[in-house]
Amino acid sequence: MSKGKEREPNIEYDPYAPRGPARERAGAKLASESEEASGPQAVAAGQLRAFIERIERVQEDIDALSDDRKEIYAECKAMGFDTKAVRTLVKLRKMDVAERQEAEAILDLYKAALGMS
Repeated sequence: MSKGKEREPNIEYDPYAPRGPARERAGAKLASESEEASGPQAVAAGQLRAFIERIERVQEDIDALSDDRKEIYAECKAMGFDTKAVRTLVKLRKMDVAERQEAEAILDLYKAALGMS
């Protein structure tokens, strides 16, 4: 036999499999959720997972509240109220008094310019 490295037995040889540095390329292996990373990556991964889970919980709350709002508008409509007008009133009530007055003044001006008042 020759001196140097001994070859491993050829169990399943794949001529197209990457060899050398290509095999050890960063990102070639993906860690599963059960594997624990160490160092700064573990902290960053844990923090990222916590942020994602918080966002998902908030999104679930938003979706639930959105469904509740739809039910309220449906109930309002069933009682005979115009939901478009109710939505406008909700929007106006969110505005600051000065902002609302300015918006109404501009609307009146535009209506007058178009001969609608």
